[in-house]
This record gives sequence, C-alpha cells and structure tokens, in this order.
Amino acid sequence: MAVEFQAIAPVLFVRDVVASAKYFEEKLGFESSLYHEPPDFAIVSRSAVKLMFVKLGADKALVPNWRVAPSTNDAYIWISDAKALYDELCANGTHIDYKLYDTPWGTREFGIQDLDEHDITFGQVIR
Repeated sequence: MAVEFQAIAPVLFVRDVVASAKYFEEKLGFESSLYHEPPDFAIVSRSAVKLMFVKLGADKALVPNWRVAPSTNDAYIWISDAKALYDELCANGTHIDYKLYDTPWGTREFGIQDLDEHDITFGQVIR
C-alpha cells in the first residue's frame, strides 16, 4: 500500500506569535492553538489548512519571500470558492495584497499580506 499524503503545514517565522494568531483568527476565520509560556509557537487552522508560526529571535531578520524574489508568495492555499472567501476577508478588514482575478493558467486567485508581510495566496481552479 502506498503512503497517502494528507496535508502540509508551512512554517512562517513571525515577530509576535500571539498577534499573528489573533490576526488569522479575526481577519481570516482561522482557529489557533498557542504553545509554551510565553507563546513562541502556534498552529492556526481552517478546515484542512494549517499554518505554523514560530517566533523569530530578536537578532534575526524576517524576510518574506516576495522580498527575495518578486511576486513569490509564502504560502498558496487551494480553496473551492475564491470569490466567497475574497468577499469574507474584505468584510473582515483583511489587508488584501492583490485583488481577485482570473489567471491565464486557469485559477481565480487573490492574495493577502499578514502582520509580518508574508504573502498568502488563495486560489480556486476554474478550468
């Protein structure tokens, strides 16, 4: 029997684990679990999607992917209805990095930027 891959949880370095988890709860509808005291690790989840946050040391530079390679996100999340999620996140006051559009490669997608300037893209296959 072949091994079935079931999920992935990208790890994002953040300056403030509690603030990042709260942002994903309030603005993106995720649930969060914080670990250690004071919290230096968190897992946020919505449906099957999970992201892990690790507190970055004060002496370290946080560099989102788009600063290294333009137009590169830190995570791409496949969803079933991009328009519905886009409307929900706009209503929640989420920082939209780029607006909803249809790509030449057959997806409908948009991007947000979190508190640490990570670009998270949400995409729906439309053809």
